[in-house]
Amino acid sequence: MAVPPSSSARRRIVRVTALSAALTAAVFATGPAMAGGDPSGASHPEPTAQGVKPTVVLVHGAFADASGWNAVVERLQHRGYPVVAPPNPLRGVLSDSAYVASVLKSIKGPIVLAGHSYGGAVISQAAAGNENVKALVYVSAFMPDVGENPATLSTKFTGSDLGTALRPVPYTDGTTSGTDLYIQNDKFHAVFAADLPEAQTRVMAVEQRPVAQAGFGQNATAAAWRTIPSWFIVAKNDKAIAPDLERFEAARAKSHTVEVESSHVAMMSHPDLVADQIRNAAHTTVGNAQ
Repeated sequence: MAVPPSSSARRRIVRVTALSAALTAAVFATGPAMAGGDPSGASHPEPTAQGVKPTVVLVHGAFADASGWNAVVERLQHRGYPVVAPPNPLRGVLSDSAYVASVLKSIKGPIVLAGHSYGGAVISQAAAGNENVKALVYVSAFMPDVGENPATLSTKFTGSDLGTALRPVPYTDGTTSGTDLYIQNDKFHAVFAADLPEAQTRVMAVEQRPVAQAGFGQNATAAAWRTIPSWFIVAKNDKAIAPDLERFEAARAKSHTVEVESSHVAMMSHPDLVADQIRNAAHTTVGNAQ
């Protein structure tokens, strides 16, 4: 027959049970944690519009794919943001932006739209006329005005080594033909991603997605940054797009601008900073919405 606990033992059991309940409540109040702590390193409140965070849409550029955003996606998801990183066809500014615009139309609620490199030209066009796009974020990107294109913008300032690093390759898809542009494999590290490990950039070089030469020269017919608030991350060590061009574009658009000691792929080498700027754009625009 079991012996009932003494009164002092009962008091200890009550205290332990209460402590356990308090610890459990504290854990659930703070929410799930990512191994190693919060990777974003930021602490300001998260933006909401009627209790919902904006969807962040990330558009990659030429010679790359959406996996370049991986580290940024992880940080945004950890903060509870819905994220979409669609494939950029890389066939031309006008057709690529039409495709991205169709993706944007499928998203309900506010959007923060970010573009890297050539993806900047695409988002400038794709966001035009879409009232759900509340902020644009440019990461070492092209930011053309109406009548401009990435090819001509590239000639405005010195500092880019991309032109002499390109390898043209004829292509056909059975109905059309043209020329694709790749970065020469042996120049990929220095021009595109000098602050990433060479072992990583050797893989990126052979997996790169080319941009159509003709499409790279298509003129923009819209410039959404003229009406939508913008943020710009200037990569100070960029060898694909001249840093002075990035500064010119950001100043012309009156963007909220930060500079970082980075190669062209700031979203890969400095994902904390890029994620924080996207969150700043969301907080400044959507966070103040009524």
